[in-house]
Amino acid sequence: MAIKDDQGPPSLYRRIADDLKTAIGEGTYSAGDPLPSESELAQRYDASRGTIRQAFAALRTDGIISSRRGARRLVQGGPRLQDFATLLSFSRWGRAIGEEPSGRVVRLDRREATDAERAHLDLPDGAGVYHLTRVRLLDDVPVMIERTAYPDRIGALVAGMDLDRESVTERLAELGTAFADAEHTIDAVRATADDARLLGVRAGVPLLRERRRATDPSGVPLEWSEDRYLGDQVAFTVRNSADRNTLSRWHSAP
Repeated sequence: MAIKDDQGPPSLYRRIADDLKTAIGEGTYSAGDPLPSESELAQRYDASRGTIRQAFAALRTDGIISSRRGARRLVQGGPRLQDFATLLSFSRWGRAIGEEPSGRVVRLDRREATDAERAHLDLPDGAGVYHLTRVRLLDDVPVMIERTAYPDRIGALVAGMDLDRESVTERLAELGTAFADAEHTIDAVRATADDARLLGVRAGVPLLRERRRATDPSGVPLEWSEDRYLGDQVAFTVRNSADRNTLSRWHSAP
């Protein structure tokens, strides 16, 4: 399944749902806490109860709140949700859900690009890349392995960063290189022996794999990455509509 980051302005119900999701991520409402009532939210946003119910329905679909009727909706526990409506760095997303992001570098080296890396980064034959393998953590708990290839001009900047603490996306933006667009392909894979060692799980457990090609505002590739997430720690949400079809899917061979 490929997801393109290309969303229009949100409707009122979606803005309300996003505000509530942000409040939950920031710890204003914890797992088990009730959310404000329909009437309270309708007054706060000058909206109809039908609009508030749409917002609650969106949060239920995302698995964030309970679906009880006749009582205030309760915040659910469960995997952290990462939303592709906006292109966020792992660090910024981690902070947005109220957890402390960090990294542990496994390896960073410069080598000749593979065929796949050349294709995704639009590189000529014989070109080099910087390749980073890094375990990402939330509150010191491993949740993801990122394996990312950068073209030389970007990789040289990445090599000078404190990769255990700094966000590559945010630091590159400070250096004048902005991530503007990305295409994500998500599927399920089994943990390899290397994955299992880095994440502290058994080999063969299911992982969510996200393959991502990110570009700058001019469409120049900045990175090609394969990230592997623990399925019980992270979940993804995707929104699409009849007006803006940003979601595609296909069958992939095992």
